[in-house]
Amino acid sequence: MAKQKTNYTCTECGGVSNKWSGQCPSCRQWNTMVETIVEPAGNRFSVQHQGLAQTSPVLSLADIEAIDVPRFGTGIDEFDRVLGGGLVAGGVVLIGGDPGIGKSTLLLQALANISKLKSVLYVSGEESGAQIALRAKRLAVDAKDLKLQAEIQLEKILNTLAEEKPQVAVIDSIQTIYSDALSSAPGSVAQVRECAAQLTRVAKQSGITVIMVGHVTKEGALAGPRVLEHIVDTVLYFEGDTHSSFRLVRAFKNRFGAVNELGVFAMSEKGLKGVSNPSALFLSQHDNQVAGSCVMVTQEGTRPLLVEIQALVDTSHVPNARRLSVGLEQNRLAMLLAVLHRHAGIAAFDQDVFINAVGGVKITEPAADLPVLLAIHSSMRNKPLPRGLVVFGEVGLAGEIRPAPRGQERLREAAKLGFSIAMIPKANAPKQKIEGLTIIAVERIDQAMSRIREFE
Repeated sequence: MAKQKTNYTCTECGGVSNKWSGQCPSCRQWNTMVETIVEPAGNRFSVQHQGLAQTSPVLSLADIEAIDVPRFGTGIDEFDRVLGGGLVAGGVVLIGGDPGIGKSTLLLQALANISKLKSVLYVSGEESGAQIALRAKRLAVDAKDLKLQAEIQLEKILNTLAEEKPQVAVIDSIQTIYSDALSSAPGSVAQVRECAAQLTRVAKQSGITVIMVGHVTKEGALAGPRVLEHIVDTVLYFEGDTHSSFRLVRAFKNRFGAVNELGVFAMSEKGLKGVSNPSALFLSQHDNQVAGSCVMVTQEGTRPLLVEIQALVDTSHVPNARRLSVGLEQNRLAMLLAVLHRHAGIAAFDQDVFINAVGGVKITEPAADLPVLLAIHSSMRNKPLPRGLVVFGEVGLAGEIRPAPRGQERLREAAKLGFSIAMIPKANAPKQKIEGLTIIAVERIDQAMSRIREFE
């Protein structure tokens, strides 16, 4: 038997090389070249996919009617929030996350709710029908109208979709599906790309809403080619520690809604339950004020969240002081410590600095700069910040405090949760007084530090 030809494909850009190299010659990314089988030439759309070969007419953009995309809910409010209001007919959603974090559980609950009004199909490539039935029984969901197929061959799945004509279909997971048109193994770059493209084509042509589950790598990115995220309409990621009862679902791409929306769930015996007031999860309950703790208001999509930032500063016993950040960017921490020394005269070069965002939430916006510096200053002096203080603001390299977007919404959320003092950038100061909230507007980091000392 002749040996099959192989080449090496980049998982980031899809570039092809005849030999392996540590760096992709096309996109210059490291350790992205994986071995794939060279497929024989042929027209995969020749017989059964004639509709794809039809030429679309050329139209003027002004002649095309712009209409809102109708949506339908999943029965889970937090899931609908992340999706931008609900699912869209013909839309393709990709959900990724660590093993055991709750992807299949959430989708089974959502399908059970949708099945009461629409026809649904659950295609499982990882679990048997008995395992899914056992999970449905454990979650106590009403799944009598939910149709199930345990199959991993793409062509059989496409035939089932054509026969059953469901309005919503879940593919769990895309890495287990394979096509007979390719000889490579399931989960390979070619198979994942081909199966995702075929399912997306069917979704667009027939109006079926397809939800695909994707595996993630040890770095947390979706496994398979990067083009997988470009093919689909919406990309969602599960976040959170599998040992914790709380789960975060974040939208990284959404053609039908806003990105960076956040859905918060609590894992219980009856599955995932939406959390209506997630700020309570990210605030520690201290009987007394403690040093090194500062509450900030971060913006996740359209939702303001109150998160507690904790800092621990201790004398370093090694030549190179340690800088550790959990939930915040570590490189930014080193920059903020340099700004604190240069423009506020507070040195930490001989101190170990540890920063943590309570609750496992990841904060990427620069509005966390000022809360981080105030928490560090509080820990260094071992003196707690004033009770009822909430802070947000970006700190520049020149020591200035820059405004954060949606400042008024952040302040209203803080006032609603009972906070009485807000230290904010001067540019975010409200024109009208917010009841129950004292505003401290600052322009520079040294000014912020001196105003905090006035409360001692």
